[in-house]
Amino acid sequence: MSALGELGRYVADSGPPAEDLRELAQLHLIDTVGALIASTRMPEGLRLLRFRAGMQQAAEAEGALALDLSTRCALARASEIDDIHLPSMTTPGAIVIPGALTLAAAMPAVAAQEATAQDLAAAIAAGYEAMTRLGRAIDGPSILYRGIWPTYLVAPVAAAATAARLFGLNEARTGHALSLAVMLMAGGVGPIHGAPSGRWFLYASAVAAGVAAAEAARADYRGDPDILDKTWLADSHGIAFDRERLTENLGSTSVYAALSMKPLCSAKQAIAAIEAFRALGDRVPKDAINKVRVRVPSAYAGMISIRAEPGARQSTMVSVAHQIALAALEPERLSEVDRSAATIDAAVAQFSAKVEVFADKDLEAFYPQHWPAEVEVEAGGKVLRQRIVEATGDPEHPLDRAGVVGKAHRVLDPLVGDARAAEWLKLAGAALDDQSACRKLAAVFAAGL
Repeated sequence: MSALGELGRYVADSGPPAEDLRELAQLHLIDTVGALIASTRMPEGLRLLRFRAGMQQAAEAEGALALDLSTRCALARASEIDDIHLPSMTTPGAIVIPGALTLAAAMPAVAAQEATAQDLAAAIAAGYEAMTRLGRAIDGPSILYRGIWPTYLVAPVAAAATAARLFGLNEARTGHALSLAVMLMAGGVGPIHGAPSGRWFLYASAVAAGVAAAEAARADYRGDPDILDKTWLADSHGIAFDRERLTENLGSTSVYAALSMKPLCSAKQAIAAIEAFRALGDRVPKDAINKVRVRVPSAYAGMISIRAEPGARQSTMVSVAHQIALAALEPERLSEVDRSAATIDAAVAQFSAKVEVFADKDLEAFYPQHWPAEVEVEAGGKVLRQRIVEATGDPEHPLDRAGVVGKAHRVLDPLVGDARAAEWLKLAGAALDDQSACRKLAAVFAAGL
């Protein structure tokens, strides 16, 4: 059987996560819903919503559904607080969870059946597996630094797998849906400048393409389920494909235990350094710090060494200097998803100038399974050092329910109020087990959040 044929069989036959993984699945649902709601309250998210509304005026009902779904996925990812799978360099929750919830809400209209909580859990699990396995099979961590965004590349396949499972497609049609989604995968993205970022338009388009592939397969359009077993991926994208990483132990293992959650709003590449600095910062007065040196693997040293630019939201979450300055002076702002202010606080800018980033070959042995950092703080004639290999939120130090809910409240309470945030979290926290909660959460999605 072909690689996509095996994946299609798994997706079509998949069930909800095993009992010992249900809590993990539920935590990722809570975390991603929180990320999505937060994004709807920031200027960049509001621009996406307005853009979608304008396109919907001329769209048919199914087109409007695709716009809703893809926009919500882009909103969740734009938050920069969604989950991530380090070995594949993909962020599955932002596609799979908003996509599954939006489709589940529309099931009576698009499939003449109502999605159950079990269907929702199964579709989410299938989407996570499809995305992370394909991301590993194409070696996401290495292709990222060639200018290929792994999440964007495999987004159509993740969306197609999630939709195919909710549509109840059989093994053959699911294989065709996945192969059509593979053919819709885009290559690298060029430099994107200014705001609002076209990055989120591209991302939403990739998700919509995957759902369209599942719709086409449901209408009996055919693809080529053997496509990944040929040289197509190497010929079209210059990417090697490792079949074993896609299909090994498929159906007998789960990716849930290997996922990371972000404890704060940041590019994942900077989180270990922020945590290491905070551990050291508790031991020395902030005004006594003369220099901060951040050492990371060479793969992302250049990425996080950029300086934050006023009004360039993304730069404030990628710049480890800016994030460390916030940790030193205004730690509560590390939970802010909206960093679009036209100015940067002078004290934060002054402190960030003390931070330097270096590539460290000694740390490369840990990458990409872990994204480590070693931080040196020079203060009062002394140098303090802290190395973090497995950061908070990584599989070795996972966030429990209290940690996930606490993070969500830190992010959402300033935006929607603690009572409204608690309502959202209560619904999300039961949606995979309780049919009533599943219906209520889907209804809120159907009503446009």
